[in-house]
Amino acid sequence: VYDLKMADKENEIHTTTGLEEAGRNMYNALNPEQKAAWDKHYDPIIARFKKDKLTGKALAEWKYQQYMHDYMRVIHSVDRNVGRVLKYLEENGLMGNTMIVYTSDQGFYMGEHGWFDKRLMYEECLRMPFVIRYPKEIKPGTDNKDITLNIDFAPLFLDYAGMDKPSQMQGESFRSNLRNETPANWRQAMYYRYWMNADNDHNVTANYGIRTDRYKLIFYYGESLGMTGTKNESRTPEWELYDLKEDPREMKNLYHDPSKKALIKELKTKLLELKQQYDDEDSKYPTMAGIARENYW
Repeated sequence: VYDLKMADKENEIHTTTGLEEAGRNMYNALNPEQKAAWDKHYDPIIARFKKDKLTGKALAEWKYQQYMHDYMRVIHSVDRNVGRVLKYLEENGLMGNTMIVYTSDQGFYMGEHGWFDKRLMYEECLRMPFVIRYPKEIKPGTDNKDITLNIDFAPLFLDYAGMDKPSQMQGESFRSNLRNETPANWRQAMYYRYWMNADNDHNVTANYGIRTDRYKLIFYYGESLGMTGTKNESRTPEWELYDLKEDPREMKNLYHDPSKKALIKELKTKLLELKQQYDDEDSKYPTMAGIARENYW
């Protein structure tokens, strides 16, 4: 109801996700003109949905198509309005003195690995677009391959503004990287953690991991939602290892390959170092309490 914009005014579509009121509040926040435009688009969709009474696979496919069409309409709107901003800058002679950054939230699954949404560490979700235009300092067409993170964004902008990074910021400015002058001590691996667990709105097991330029090691340490979707089930912690050069789609888990034993130990050691670096200790997470040390090593 919430994600599919199906919370109609008569409250005739009943679900139990807990987000129905959020969807209705979103609608009620619109002004009369916006509500009229909303109703013109969604009322026929809701009416057709009620009439068709879809079930099973047909219902699942309808949900997917409805959600993705809305999602792509949002992207189209963003692109159109970015164009309006660029046009204004050009017409007012401001392009030469403006740094333009185009980025977004984490990536979104559209069926890859059988998933939608995000929160897992596969490449489709882990990657984020980052396009920056600043001809005064960045050569057009530059394609930098260094590992940069969203925690680096604020330090970068402060750097361009001539300001020092506050001590509480964990990221680093990648200004020199954008000039193809990568610092010798730049990170060779990144740390990831999704700390919420299956008992929240997203039903995704808690996980964390490390990614280098070639390898990715993921640790699923939380509980998983039962196949029926009605309860949480305890699970044995699980690991996944992927060779991103040989298997960029991450379809073959190499964790149990005996030949990768030394690599896994190296990655786990580095993973612990990163956890300590970012002060992300497991004692902060209740789901970690029952995990014995042998499950890690």
